[in-house]
Amino acid sequence: MTPKYKRVLLKLSGESLMGAQGYGIDPGRLADYARQIRQAADAGVEVAIVIGGGNIFRGVQGAAKGFDRVKGDQMGMLATVINSLALSNALEAAGQKSRVYTALNMYPIGEYYSSRRAIESLAEGEVAIIAGGTGNPFFTTDTGSALRGIEVKADVMLKGTRVDGVYTADPEKDPTATKFDRITYDEVLSRGLKVMDLTATALCKENGLPIVVFDMDTTGNLMKVLGGDESIGTLVY
Repeated sequence: MTPKYKRVLLKLSGESLMGAQGYGIDPGRLADYARQIRQAADAGVEVAIVIGGGNIFRGVQGAAKGFDRVKGDQMGMLATVINSLALSNALEAAGQKSRVYTALNMYPIGEYYSSRRAIESLAEGEVAIIAGGTGNPFFTTDTGSALRGIEVKADVMLKGTRVDGVYTADPEKDPTATKFDRITYDEVLSRGLKVMDLTATALCKENGLPIVVFDMDTTGNLMKVLGGDESIGTLVY
């Protein structure tokens, strides 16, 4: 397989790490992700990763339950660090070198993020896992993914979710929802589709970073997307 992309920013859902457990990290799901990511690296693709923290704590939900929003978002950032360390460990166990970067200085848990160091890691064959979102409250990990993807000069953002693409409505709630194969940033914004938050979508649009939304939980899909299989997921451009 000749990869379509040389360097990608892979955004992973924290909720997907739960598997069927309902909370925390499912070791089987984590190991499966690690195997798929190693396959991508073995094919010559440079992989940077941002992972959410919703399997442990979400700042917005915390605020709804009475937490101060800033404190809640900081707790969510720490949840992404936990997930990033777990993924790094799983990658190392699968034989793939990786390095964890954190948006806030948390040495020796992770190396303080800089785009220069992350790009050097990618060039050296390491998977760069970038934790802590943007390091600021009121920004989601989607926005963090868009920002990091632009900073490391990724060819595309791959948004791995539990859903196999972008639909006219939430397919888990509306059985009549239909899937898009391709859709523009402007149409996503005008339709109010929940692909990513508005800030993240606008960042990608302004900087010409295409997005492929696909089902990461189906083993093999990542390699199909990297190979240019347009039947997998939805391209946002």
